[in-house]
Amino acid sequence: MMDLTSSVMGVITDAIEQMSALTAWEAVGVVLAIAYLWLAMKGSVWCWPAALLSTAIYTLLFWEVSLLMESVLNVYYMLMAVYGYWLWTRGRGDDKGVEVISWSLSRHLLLIAICSLASLVVGYFMANYTSASYAYLDAATTCFAVMTTYLVAQKVLENWLYWVVIDLVSIYLYFSKGLMLTAMLFVLYVGMAIGGYVLWRRSMRAHSSTASGQLSFE
Repeated sequence: MMDLTSSVMGVITDAIEQMSALTAWEAVGVVLAIAYLWLAMKGSVWCWPAALLSTAIYTLLFWEVSLLMESVLNVYYMLMAVYGYWLWTRGRGDDKGVEVISWSLSRHLLLIAICSLASLVVGYFMANYTSASYAYLDAATTCFAVMTTYLVAQKVLENWLYWVVIDLVSIYLYFSKGLMLTAMLFVLYVGMAIGGYVLWRRSMRAHSSTASGQLSFE
């Protein structure tokens, strides 16, 4: 019991010591990240420029605190911000953007299996050959976030459910590394992800109803 208490107190102490050095840039990243998620919930293409700037900041922040895979992940996010902007404005070749879609359970189970395997492989490498902290958790959030960000760009409804789980794990990682504002941001993210799911499902159903009505009229 004493060992557990000492461990928890050590995490809190380390978090407080690191917080002061990271707060300024982290605050800017937090504001931009909230803007990204809010705009994404609304289906606005302007979420992607906000994402590009926010992830550029977090790439440097995570590198500073040795969350190496999180830093690499944010480089990927920057690339996906460019891709997402293009896809949402140009669509799949018809210049009409993309509508919200839903994937089958079997497809999601396959994605989960692949990402879980990739997380174990990457986590083992990080734990044994790098200085990464929380190697397996870091690897898991990274692998699943890579896949889920692609789902956002494709406007797959279930992306929001993945984010709920990823965000919950990330809260622990960021708190333990002194990224207090980011940890609090991810608490907010959990709620916003649930809201995003509701809004996107509503949008998908509205589009389906409109499309059905047009077919009936024709």
